[in-house]
Amino acid sequence: MGVKLEVFRMAIYLTFPVTMFWISNQAEWFEDYVVLRKRELWPPEKEGQRQEIEEFKERIRKQREEKFLRVAQQNS
Repeated sequence: MGVKLEVFRMAIYLTFPVTMFWISNQAEWFEDYVVLRKRELWPPEKEGQRQEIEEFKERIRKQREEKFLRVAQQNS
């Protein structure tokens, strides 16, 4: 029974990694799991979103400049 047991064990040792490799390289699985999960975590930007961010940055910059000018005028 020693040889049969060793052949069975070797078959199990080889079957598991080959099966996992085959499953993980299926295009449908990749699309369903990985790509959809990536889009869930990092959704694509909307067209107006970048412009809104730039406008917000500009407003904050102007507010800071005005604040610094007021402080500089009070200290003069």
